[in-house]
Amino acid sequence: MKISIIYHSESGNTREVAEIIKDGCLKVEKVEVKTMSIDEFEPEFINSSQTIILGSPTYSGDISWQLKSFLDQNKKIDYKGKLGAVFATENFIGGGADNALLTMISHLLVKGMLVYSAGAAAGHPYTHFGVVCIQAGSESQKERAAIFGRRIAQKTVELFK
Repeated sequence: MKISIIYHSESGNTREVAEIIKDGCLKVEKVEVKTMSIDEFEPEFINSSQTIILGSPTYSGDISWQLKSFLDQNKKIDYKGKLGAVFATENFIGGGADNALLTMISHLLVKGMLVYSAGAAAGHPYTHFGVVCIQAGSESQKERAAIFGRRIAQKTVELFK
């Protein structure tokens, strides 16, 4: 099973959270995971992936314009039928990361993906829309991100075995 984690990061915070999510995914057997910036993405790996996880910093209460442009204009990726999940970073509580998560979820749904977050069904920690970290994340936020990655990988194996 392959999982692609695609992100945009200017400060390095979103990249760091992507790596934490990757580490969580790798706790599940039979999973291969790659993190990649939108500037250096690998269409072949992404297209052979069963799951795509998107990540963005939050600017003005939404995703970065760079990720929006990537999602709107990139025609090299086939999203349909894949499992999708999202995460965001923000500089402070209330910075709009929940809105950024919903924007990314909208893009995934429009592209024909199944969206999964584990929500409240998997128990603590809850991830209703996805993971949010303040900057690169506190220790508890990093733990939440790793658990999120593990849960997404488990669902990938469950759905695509």
